[in-house]
Amino acid sequence: MQVEVNGTRLWFDVDGPAVVPNGPGMRERPTVVLVHGGPGSYDHSYFKPDLASLTGVAQVVYLDLRDHGRSGRQDPADWTFEACADDVRAFCDVLGIVRPIVFGHSMGGFVAMLYGARHPRHGGALVLQSTMARFDLARLVESFRRVAGDEVAELARRSYGGDPVSDAEWSRVFTAFGQRVPDVEQLARRIRNAEVGVRGMELLRTLDVVDQLSRTTCPTLVCVGELDPVTPVDAAREIHDALPEGIGRLEIIEGAGHFPWKDAADRYLPVLERFVTEVGGPSDR
Repeated sequence: MQVEVNGTRLWFDVDGPAVVPNGPGMRERPTVVLVHGGPGSYDHSYFKPDLASLTGVAQVVYLDLRDHGRSGRQDPADWTFEACADDVRAFCDVLGIVRPIVFGHSMGGFVAMLYGARHPRHGGALVLQSTMARFDLARLVESFRRVAGDEVAELARRSYGGDPVSDAEWSRVFTAFGQRVPDVEQLARRIRNAEVGVRGMELLRTLDVVDQLSRTTCPTLVCVGELDPVTPVDAAREIHDALPEGIGRLEIIEGAGHFPWKDAADRYLPVLERFVTEVGGPSDR
C-alpha cells in the first residue's frame, strides 16, 4: 500500500487488527510503526518474519522511509533524518494512527528520536533499538575491537570513517554485528538506494541529537544487545541518561548483537512485547 506524505510517496504494509471483539463491543489495540535501518541499504523487509510475534499484542505497520525500499524517490541531496521524522508524524496522521508506538532500529532509531523530539505528545511511546544519539567513531572502533579484534576494528574505522572498503572487507565487519545477522535470502529482498546511502552516511558522521532528547515526552524503551559493536551499550546509556527523568527504560539483552531478535529471541521478544502491552493497554491473548 502507498500513501502521499510531505511531497513523497510512502509504502507500507499492515499486519494484525487495530480493533478486536471484546464482549458486546470492540477494543482498540496499540499500533507499532516499525522504522528500519540504513541509510539506503535496508527497507522494512529484514523485520519479516522475525517481528511477526508482535501481532499478538498490537497492530504492526511496516514502513519504508522516503527514498528507501518501495517508497518514492526524490533528490538524494534533500534527504535528511529530520525529513524522515516529520514523515512519520504525517504518515500516522494521514492513516489515522493515534498515539503510535514508534520502533526505530539502528538508523531508524535516529528517526524515532527526532520524531519524539520534534513532535512531542504525538506518539504513545518510543522503542529505540540498537541505536545511537551521537556518532562517535572512536567508541565504535573500540567496540568492534572488543568483539572482533584489531583487524576488523580497523576495517570498521575505514568504513564508518568514509574510506572505501571492499565487499569482502565489509563482510568481515558485518559478520561481527552479532552471532546471527540477516542471511543471504533476507538481504537479497532489500531494495537499495546507493545515492541516499552516501548522503545518509555523510549525515551520520555529524549526528548528535543528544540535547534534543530532553524534549521527549512519551515512555521510551532504550534497548541494546550486550555484544552490539555498532551501537554499543555505552551509546544506549547515553540515550537513556539524556531522556527526561522517569520516562526511559534501559534493557540490555545478554549475549545479543545488533539484531537481538535473531541472537536472543527468547529473551528479547518478551521484553519488547511486555513494553508494548504496558504502554498500549492489555493484549488480546
